[in-house]
Amino acid sequence: MAQKALVIVESPAKAKTINKYLGKDFVVKASVGHVRDLPKSSFGVDLENGFEPRYVTMRDKKKVIDDLKNAASKADIIYLASDPDREGEAISWHVYKILEKECRVPFKRVLFNEITKKAVQEAIAQSGEIDQRKVDAQQARRILDRIVGYQISPLLWDKISRNLSAGRVQSVALRLVCEREAEINAFVQEEYWSIFADFTKENTPFQAKLSKINGKKAEITNGEQAQTIVDALKSGTFQVSELETKQKKKRPLPPFTTSKLQQDASRKLRFSAKKTMMVAQSLYEGVNLGPLGSTGLITYMRTDSTRVSDDALQWGREFIATTFGSEYLPEKPRVFASKKQTQDAHEAIRPTAPHHPDAIREYLTGDQYRMYKIIFEKFIASQMADALVDSTVVDIKNGSHTLRAIGNVITFAGHLALYNIVEEDEPTAGKEEESGRLPRLAVGEALNADQIAPQQHFTQPAPRYSEATLVKTLEEKGIGRPSTYASILSTIEDRKYVEKEDRKFTPTELGKVVNELLVTHFRELFDYNFTANLESELDLIEEGKKEWRQALGTFYTGFKEEFSKAQEALKGVEKINIRANIPCPKCTAELLIKNGRNGEFLACSTYPECSFTANFSKDEEGNLTITPRATDEPTNIVCDKCQRNMVIKMSRRGPFLACSGYPECKNAKSFTKDEEGNITIIVKKPAEQTTIACDKCGATMVVRSSKRGEFLACSAFPKCRNAKSMERDEAGQAVVVEKKEKAAAKKEGKATVGASKAAAKTPAKRKTAAAKKTTDEKKVAAPKKTTKKPATPKE
Repeated sequence: MAQKALVIVESPAKAKTINKYLGKDFVVKASVGHVRDLPKSSFGVDLENGFEPRYVTMRDKKKVIDDLKNAASKADIIYLASDPDREGEAISWHVYKILEKECRVPFKRVLFNEITKKAVQEAIAQSGEIDQRKVDAQQARRILDRIVGYQISPLLWDKISRNLSAGRVQSVALRLVCEREAEINAFVQEEYWSIFADFTKENTPFQAKLSKINGKKAEITNGEQAQTIVDALKSGTFQVSELETKQKKKRPLPPFTTSKLQQDASRKLRFSAKKTMMVAQSLYEGVNLGPLGSTGLITYMRTDSTRVSDDALQWGREFIATTFGSEYLPEKPRVFASKKQTQDAHEAIRPTAPHHPDAIREYLTGDQYRMYKIIFEKFIASQMADALVDSTVVDIKNGSHTLRAIGNVITFAGHLALYNIVEEDEPTAGKEEESGRLPRLAVGEALNADQIAPQQHFTQPAPRYSEATLVKTLEEKGIGRPSTYASILSTIEDRKYVEKEDRKFTPTELGKVVNELLVTHFRELFDYNFTANLESELDLIEEGKKEWRQALGTFYTGFKEEFSKAQEALKGVEKINIRANIPCPKCTAELLIKNGRNGEFLACSTYPECSFTANFSKDEEGNLTITPRATDEPTNIVCDKCQRNMVIKMSRRGPFLACSGYPECKNAKSFTKDEEGNITIIVKKPAEQTTIACDKCGATMVVRSSKRGEFLACSAFPKCRNAKSMERDEAGQAVVVEKKEKAAAKKEGKATVGASKAAAKTPAKRKTAAAKKTTDEKKVAAPKKTTKKPATPKE
């Protein structure tokens, strides 16, 4: 009997949750992300034929695609239910293109903004068609990135180093980091002073800061000037000249958008943007809540909208009235204005139901709990009453000098009772000093200062970008979209263009050189406004106001001209070496900064004549210093091969014992060290002997162990490197497991020796067919041997 409906989602976790809400007439499968893409080994875009893309099925998705085809062949209708954004729309379209050739059944597009029973069932009932405009916008973005990456990256390979990449958006983010670093390096520190007076009245201490001299803003540039003013204040009298008290209202902020979630998660939870999206994705796709089963806890996490559904507003207001009281509930639900560029396709990020974080904490991981808690609290707080603050400003005169004291007292917490706003990296210079409650004061009242003290300060440069402030800046400049912020940040870090110091981005020397080349020769392409305008073009394509091929044509005309100019300008430019300005300690030649698997390092410019390499450190002014290699630590352990003392050396995997007679004696040992520093050699378990003969050299096989468990290895190693999978029989003896038997056992879920023996009794004809099928699958899956190329440039 044929199944009635097939639902295809992106992730297995989401499939599991949705499967619970749909009846037995539905089968839910996962595409596990994209199934087709532009080829990795070639450009894949026909520039002369309307930018026609050539899509290929992804090699690692063969098994997934076969599974989808098999399920589709039994279905009466297919629902394409990938994520409700451009990328998700494109995934549905690619799945459709693969399956339409296999089956002639209706295809419907389903959009889930949240994974709850009601939302899923309503989405199935209201299914529609694939939005080709969204698909076109995604295709345009993908082709734009392919054009930029594939044409500019080779210039970086030629002029700087292999395996570098230029990206349409990542390079603009790198430019922001590099320009901020240049601004910091060029900053000239200036001295300035503040003067504070401490007062006490009615046992209430408070502080006032000098704000004006002769009616003008107080500007004190040196200690002598500050001391003159302090002396004048001490010889004069203080009198309250002005006093004003106002009640201020603090409105709550909207519920989370993607960028605001990434910013708050960075500040409050110390999560990277990438981790934020991973944890949020798990909450969206569903968490097992015990008796409630798998439940989606938040709405879709890639959004720039602050809109909230009427249902959510209703239960949110009920929660506030019940939990906090009616005084915390505004008369009407709050509606927040959206920004100009907001697509408003989805709601804000909010909980799907009033599950209090503490009530479901036992079912969540630590990261999930903390993430869900700030999402829950931010949403509830967004619908709570204003906080009321009594703000008092007092001016105190002393001759020609005016001091100001500011007191802010929260008289009604409102939304602040649940969610406090955390800001970081905000400049403080010039901000008024605030204190808590001030005592009762009256105009004309005389005051006596307990202490008058000057404070020296120095101006500070703009801070380096953190993940939170970089995402904020990208959003403000219109660069990237909610779905891309995390990948932008992780890409520039993965490419070793930037590194984090104290959770702040610092450009590497490689990043600076790459940025300089790109900005010098592709000034327009990596201009902030140009990149933002391209994002707006993609929005217009999605809205149906612009044809995608036309938009690409306009872009490519300008790009081709700029690219030709850059090629011509770079013809005579020699390969750029990143100089360290440090002589090689081995041969006195110049050291260069190179980029390796573990980051930047120093290498001699005369390599291979001189093979000197070293790590380095960098001070606040950017000066490099060679990091000395760890010296061998002597021990009193005697080498059991040559009787010399052993020393502790360091490797990538950590410390180990080695003979001090190396390289004559290459003896090495693992060890442990207790709290008192006593060393104990870890004695390796001797290889277990067997009676199994090696089928390659005839020597005896032995049982060895690895991270994956036990296996059989030839005792003649390293001359013979034969190895076999193994199991143990009922007597505990090692038994060889051939690859085809292991694959069959894994496929059929047979984990015991008895099950393996039962499989061996299968009729010969079926066994031969299974073996042939296994061989055929291996042939299909085996990648062709190709020359290794640099990684494909990514956005």
